[in-house]
Amino acid sequence: MSSFAGVFPYLVSPIAADGTVIETELRRLVDHLIDAGVHGLTPLGSTGEFAYLDWAQRRRIVEIVVAQTAGRVPVVAGVAATTTAEAVRQARDFAAIGVNGILAILEAYFPIPEAGVVAYFTAIADATELPVVLYTNPTFQRSDLSLAAIETLSRHPRIGLIKDASTNTGRLLSILNRTEGRMGVFAASAHIPAAVMMIGGKGWMAGPACAIPRESVRLYELCRAGQWDAAMRLQRALWRVNELFAAHSLAACIKGALQLQGFAVGDPLPPQAPLSAEGRAAVAKALALAAQALAVSPPPP
Repeated sequence: MSSFAGVFPYLVSPIAADGTVIETELRRLVDHLIDAGVHGLTPLGSTGEFAYLDWAQRRRIVEIVVAQTAGRVPVVAGVAATTTAEAVRQARDFAAIGVNGILAILEAYFPIPEAGVVAYFTAIADATELPVVLYTNPTFQRSDLSLAAIETLSRHPRIGLIKDASTNTGRLLSILNRTEGRMGVFAASAHIPAAVMMIGGKGWMAGPACAIPRESVRLYELCRAGQWDAAMRLQRALWRVNELFAAHSLAACIKGALQLQGFAVGDPLPPQAPLSAEGRAAVAKALALAAQALAVSPPPP
């Protein structure tokens, strides 16, 4: 099983109006998150708007993140395609750039039979020697990963983690039970991170950690130390941020939050809409609440 654990923010993808990557801001964001103590970085997740980027943009983002990270923390890059051949090509290209792992995503237009889903993820894992994190989001994906498919894939030597973005925490426990120690679970923004940690989760790969990295790291540390009362006090405050991402566009919320913190990361790519004035006010309030909660939450000894 991969040794990845902790807080892995889903990075936003700063894109200028002319379609170029805003390199200075992406590099600033990488340094900011690492300085905040995150355990890894995940470009091209859902928060990174992978579905709205062309290949040149995706590749450039990964190049910048790997270069700026300079080995300080692992970089797990999102691979997403509608064809197996394209997913394999992306995985090999990212491996050559120097990522430390692959977040495997299946895009689908037509429904895919379960055998095809398993074959797609298996081909990605076979394409490189890198550890693979499965990603499933039944809200947005046409072809979900069933428990049976996850159990099958957990037997691959390089598939040892899953980031499950369902809203069903019981499903996470079912995954842990069925894979019998072969598969570790990362929480998503749809789950309560402390609850996932309590049942044996490895951490979380999620957009909110991009906006509240220090608070997320403190929560992880408290959970790891078994200080559940302190963890839940902090978790209750941080959950407001997660609620906003469910109420507004995910990328718009994270980019809006980063803009409020001084990062010129741009707006979501059209036809997505930027965060409304009402949304910005709500996000600003949630960020202040998170900062206050961190200030009164001492680190574990």
